[in-house]
Amino acid sequence: MTTFLKATAAAAILSIASVTSALAEGHGWKPEGPIKMMIAFAAGGGADTHARLIAEDLQAATGWEIVPEQVTGKGGVNALVALKEMPADGTAIAMVVTESIGYNAAAAKGAGISPSDFTGLTTTAGFQMGVVAKAEKGWTSFEDMIAAAKEGELRFGTMSPKLSDLAYLLGEAHGVEFNIVQVRGGKAVMNGVQAGDMDLGFMAGIQGKGVASGDLVNLASALSEPLKQTPDAPTFADLGVSFNADGYFVFVAPAGMDPAAREALTAAIVESTNSGKANGMITKAFGGPVNIQGAELDALFQSDFEAAGALMEAAQ
Repeated sequence: MTTFLKATAAAAILSIASVTSALAEGHGWKPEGPIKMMIAFAAGGGADTHARLIAEDLQAATGWEIVPEQVTGKGGVNALVALKEMPADGTAIAMVVTESIGYNAAAAKGAGISPSDFTGLTTTAGFQMGVVAKAEKGWTSFEDMIAAAKEGELRFGTMSPKLSDLAYLLGEAHGVEFNIVQVRGGKAVMNGVQAGDMDLGFMAGIQGKGVASGDLVNLASALSEPLKQTPDAPTFADLGVSFNADGYFVFVAPAGMDPAAREALTAAIVESTNSGKANGMITKAFGGPVNIQGAELDALFQSDFEAAGALMEAAQ
């Protein structure tokens, strides 16, 4: 079962350094040198920020030297290809999303990567992936948007091939054809919607402030469950689409990692997401930490990888 861990007031007071060091020492492992942390996201965005805050927490808490490095491109595939060739001794890890190891790895056949090439450590947070539009459009429901789409083509912003497939299937389920505009990152989608270059688009939590202020509206949840901010918005299942955009930020390492290294790194990252500086950012931007690890994480990777083919076939 997915474990949802939230920091309490007591945890905020407790020293992360003492707790995390104790966890790491308890597993009898420490890295033989600096740990390269590859970040598969553009610098300055929410994903990059929360990865770097975790790096700071780990270094302060354990004394390990953490060296963040941007390795972007192809939805995390470039970072995974680089990671696959690195030593499995705990000195190389990467932060990607589960979609990278699922849909993107399956789609990038020439890259030659699959879940078996990696050791999962832990997820850090989930997405709040919504279908979002500007409130000034006058759409107060998903049905309003579909009515507008039947009157004229709407531009639908996405930030990955998987989301483009989902946008296509959403339109197909409701008898409309969107003009799908794929850009790089959720911020680009939000900027496009705000500027009027797109009529609606997928956003994975970045829309929170805009929705709270009334400038944006969540028309639907692209997840298998309702959005936390707008629980009345219909899910994709409610809207007749059997696929969804469930996903998580996740740390991985090369396959074949020593179990002691895996346990120590996982414990340290989990502690950071729940009581370190990263916790505040994760809670504000993504609704709180989500830590899936061990066999459950391995199963999630494999399930997403296998489901990718069905989604690609359905969207053809």
